[in-house]
Amino acid sequence: MTSDKAIISILQEQIKTYKMFHDLLNRERTCLVNIDSEKVDEISKVKDTVIMKLRLLEEERQRLIKHYAEENGLDIDVNLDRLGKLTGNSTFHEMRSQLLSLLQSIEEMNRFNAILIDRSLNHIKTTTNFFNLFRKEHNQNSTGVLLSKES
Repeated sequence: MTSDKAIISILQEQIKTYKMFHDLLNRERTCLVNIDSEKVDEISKVKDTVIMKLRLLEEERQRLIKHYAEENGLDIDVNLDRLGKLTGNSTFHEMRSQLLSLLQSIEEMNRFNAILIDRSLNHIKTTTNFFNLFRKEHNQNSTGVLLSKES
């Protein structure tokens, strides 16, 4: 397989994996809205695995582009746009657009999910503080004497 074909193959796998990650974020959003912490935890574990795969794919893509640049006597800084111009293959431009679109969508979903998580945590803190008010009044170490402050 020529190195530009190998790069296309890796890019296709990256796109497929980013779509999978996007779907996970959608499922996570639904679970956050439904306050299903067990499912959120399960999705989090799957996300960790997908992120690891994406890192490996990115490392391989960078290695292949570097190899392609060395084979063709180019400087090391070759991006997908330039690769498309050099090879005359419009697939690189299309895949670049797909990746950018997916990454923007993932960024938005991550931001929204982070807001949902933050709101949930604030709700939990408020609820915990509310219940702690009652716990302090009925502390077992208490002597049962209620003191009042008079001005």
